[in-house]
Amino acid sequence: MATPIDATIVAVLLFDPVSVFETAVAVEVFGLDRTDDGVPPFRLRTCSDRPGELSTKGGGFTMNVQHGLRTLDRADVVIVPGWAGANEPAPPRALAALRKASARGARIVSFCSGAFVLAQAGLLDGRRVATHWHHAAALASGHPELQVDANVLYVDDGSNIFTSAGTAAAIDLCLHLVRLDHGAEIANIVARRMVMPPHRVGGQAQYVDSIPSGPAALGQSDDFGLTLDWALIHLDDEHSIESLASRANMSARTFARRFRERTGTTPLQWLLHQRVIAAQRLLETTEHPIDLVAQRTGLGSAANLRLHFGRIVGTTPMAYRRTFHRAG
Repeated sequence: MATPIDATIVAVLLFDPVSVFETAVAVEVFGLDRTDDGVPPFRLRTCSDRPGELSTKGGGFTMNVQHGLRTLDRADVVIVPGWAGANEPAPPRALAALRKASARGARIVSFCSGAFVLAQAGLLDGRRVATHWHHAAALASGHPELQVDANVLYVDDGSNIFTSAGTAAAIDLCLHLVRLDHGAEIANIVARRMVMPPHRVGGQAQYVDSIPSGPAALGQSDDFGLTLDWALIHLDDEHSIESLASRANMSARTFARRFRERTGTTPLQWLLHQRVIAAQRLLETTEHPIDLVAQRTGLGSAANLRLHFGRIVGTTPMAYRRTFHRAG
């Protein structure tokens, strides 16, 4: 099926060697046709400052990139999925192309070490930015004009510049970009196809040093994971740390500690975010009055919904509904 000419154009700017996983994330989210599921179309192009055969990081294979830097001239979104190293200078032509794309309003996105390229282009000056926790010190040292946040999964400061932490955090940022333009339900469809949670709450701190080991670290089939699944189904119930801990067969103190280790946040903050996400879906897919949306998501009242929705989503429930509601 032909892609509509008004589809969002996404350019993925690759350098030698290519960061394979991060590049694949961009292709998975923006390069596959999911219009049969109701997902709006994207037009993805990979490009490079020197098109042709590029090596890969640790992959033992090469990638043939056909498009050059002119691809950035028409792109709505430009993604830099990685960079060779902190001390490696990026190609000047590529930096100029990034500055030009940013100046005309394109979204400029970095995954993981791609933040070093955006920093060299001067696009991150004075900004709060994310990168892989392993690279955070080097980025901050080499670019003291930046505010490097080593904890968050990604940073959206309200501008056209977006940065993410390492590897899987690239998925979080891509889903966030889909959510910004097309709403939570469309982002959820993409997430479900990728077998991913639509919105992870917490930061990189949960992945540094004290990684849990054993079977429970590999899945969510233990009492803790089953409790979170149950809470998602019963968001309209009243919950406390004590009640959730009891359901998980833990003390409240152990449950709170385990929750922080697993998610990087507190049980009550996690619940609040999940309730706002559920409210987004109801606003998009139903005609329910705001009071009923608040009740069904456990936020209680319209005033409470407006308060937390505005803080987390950055707009009012009614304005969100006007933008993203889909009939039927």
